[in-house]
Amino acid sequence: MLVTVVPWGIWMVTSSLWSNGEQMYWKAARWLRWQTEGLRILCGVQYRVTGLENLPQGKTSPAILLVKHQSTLETFLMPTLMPHPLAYVFKRELIYIPFFGWAMGRMDMIHIDRRQKTQAFNKVVEQGKRLLAQGIWVIMFPEGTRIPRGRKGTYKSGGTRLAVATGAPVIPIAVTSAKVWPRKAFIKRPGIVDVSIGKPIPSEGRAPEEMMREVEAWIEGEMRRLDPDAYVQEDTKQAAQV
Repeated sequence: MLVTVVPWGIWMVTSSLWSNGEQMYWKAARWLRWQTEGLRILCGVQYRVTGLENLPQGKTSPAILLVKHQSTLETFLMPTLMPHPLAYVFKRELIYIPFFGWAMGRMDMIHIDRRQKTQAFNKVVEQGKRLLAQGIWVIMFPEGTRIPRGRKGTYKSGGTRLAVATGAPVIPIAVTSAKVWPRKAFIKRPGIVDVSIGKPIPSEGRAPEEMMREVEAWIEGEMRRLDPDAYVQEDTKQAAQV
C-alpha cells in the first residue's frame, strides 16, 4: 500500500480530468484488487464467498449493501467482489487524507458531514436515488465503526431509511475479517475470511427500524455461524450476568 498509494493517487486525480465516473470506479477497484492480492500473497489471507447468487440481476437493478464492519479489509474487498460499481457513504474528513483521500474525492461517492445529521441524511437520499438509478449500488456499514471480533455494535437505521426512501432492497453481508486483520491492528494473520451474502430484503411497506432489526438479526446470526469461537467468551460472560 505504501509503495503504490502515492502514484495511484496522483494517477486518479489526473485521470479524473478525462475519465467518467464508472471508469474512475474501476480504476480504483483495480488498485484495491492489488492490495487484496498482496494480502493473500504476503500474509496468507484467503477469501471464501457464499451467496453471490443472492445479488440482484440486471445492469440497473438497485441494491443497498449493509455490511458487518470489523476491519479495513472489507472496505477494500467489497469492490473486488461485486459486479456493480459501489458508492460508499463516508465522513467527508477522509477526502483530506493525502493521495488516498484525494482520489476518493474525485469519485462519485457520498461524503457527508456527520455533525449536520438532517442535512447529511437528505444528501444521502438525494445522491442515493441518482446513483441507484444508474445501477450503482450504495454500501454502508450500519454499526458505523469497526467492531472487535465477537462483539456487536449499535446498528443504526440510516441504510434501511435510505432503502425505504428509494424503494431499493437491502442486501445483508457478514464478514469475518477480524480473524486475520483485527480492528486497529498492524499485524495481519494468515487465514480464511468468510464473506456471506444474504438474500435481498424488500423495503416496500416496511418501517426502517423494524427492517434494520431484521438485518441485524441475520448478520449477527450469520457471524456466529461463521466464527463461533469468537463468541464463546461473550456468551460465557452474558450467562454469568444472568
